[in-house]
Amino acid sequence: MRYISTRGQAPALSFEEVVLTGMASDGGLYVPEEIPTLCHDDLAAMAGLSYAEIAFRVMQPYVNGEIDDATFRRIVTEAYATFSHDAVVPLNQLDANHFLLELFHGPTLAFKDVALQLLGRLLDHFLAKRGERAVIMGATSGDTGSAAIEGCRHCDNLDIFILHPHNRVSEVQRRQMTSVLADNVFNVAIEGNFDDAQAMVKASFADQSFLNGTRLVAVNSINWARIMAQIVYYVASAVALGAPHRPVSFCVPSANFGNVFAGYMAYRMGLPVEQFVIATNANDILHRTLADNDFSKKALVATLAPSMDIVVSSNFERLLFEAYERDGDAVRALLERFQAEPAALADAPLSRLREKFASHSVDDATILEVIREAHHRTQEILDPHTATGYRAAERVRADAATPMITLATAHPAKFAEAVVKAGFPGVPLPPHMDDLLEREERYTVLPAELAAVQKFVAENRR
Repeated sequence: MRYISTRGQAPALSFEEVVLTGMASDGGLYVPEEIPTLCHDDLAAMAGLSYAEIAFRVMQPYVNGEIDDATFRRIVTEAYATFSHDAVVPLNQLDANHFLLELFHGPTLAFKDVALQLLGRLLDHFLAKRGERAVIMGATSGDTGSAAIEGCRHCDNLDIFILHPHNRVSEVQRRQMTSVLADNVFNVAIEGNFDDAQAMVKASFADQSFLNGTRLVAVNSINWARIMAQIVYYVASAVALGAPHRPVSFCVPSANFGNVFAGYMAYRMGLPVEQFVIATNANDILHRTLADNDFSKKALVATLAPSMDIVVSSNFERLLFEAYERDGDAVRALLERFQAEPAALADAPLSRLREKFASHSVDDATILEVIREAHHRTQEILDPHTATGYRAAERVRADAATPMITLATAHPAKFAEAVVKAGFPGVPLPPHMDDLLEREERYTVLPAELAAVQKFVAENRR
């Protein structure tokens, strides 16, 4: 298995190389050169298996022997032993044919644990094999940072620097990051927004000379291993509801698009998916693109669903690569236009996307309304991100007879402010976090300036 860039001008890499590299040297994102397939019998044979076993079977073709099967199975088993629910990602029935896929039973109560508990172990495995150390540098709008820290805090060969927008994440999200006092963990609060932080991370990957030869590693969803790990829960949940003998649909609260793209990869591997519904908050570039072919940047809006407060959806590039039939030159030209001015997709690629994807945008008032409505109908309290998915699934699903699986991306306790605004007294944190708001914090506030951030990383890495 080799991996190629969405912009067509970077060298193809092996699985090990792509995990350690993150972004391609031409500015693109890596995708597999060929997509492995799961036939009807492969999928049917997964019924009743543990999540770890399904994960091993789904991901093994992407690893392609670069980690021996026994070691890879152990890594996978250890990653998902960290989850508090034996099913890892249990399904919860909301009505006759609408299900909630609970992705928040990991250490930091968010879906990103599913990938980052695995990625930290993969990175440590490859670095130990090479006798190297590396620096992780990532940007977060809330959940990626804490999940990355939890996935990597015990890694012997990694130092981790996470940038978050100062005063623009929830208190629980911030404290989950800043209360980890490990020697290899550094939190940086950027005096700007998520896109400022992300831009500095991208610039640092483009020119790593400030680290004087130390490898820089990405743990956000530009890293292919993140996408690979997320493919698994689409397969596992669909099989639990009868796939491959019947199709399912998915609704995904979406910001950076990595979660949705993982579902699309499951579909390309052979999972029978009728429809993907993309749910956005007021930062709706994905919805505008699909609905109106308005592929343009707009000013960031601070919302009750802060993990979705993103202007540029980085992983959308991977789907564009597929929609443009893997024409890297066309993707590169489109994204260059997008950086300079409002852009639009060509007719044929847009039509291909609309065959499988629908979308819906939800504002803050509707988020609060949905939290109240969902509790009245199901007795479930949804976090504000999941609430966008709940409403979108109801509004634009193609066929009520097809099971709809809405992804619950975070535990509602992570976003107590929104839950309280919806009229509830709040949601308690799980027992292992009940003292979170009293824990000591450690973080550094820096201006949104690349030189200042790179100086801090260079001076503090071990």
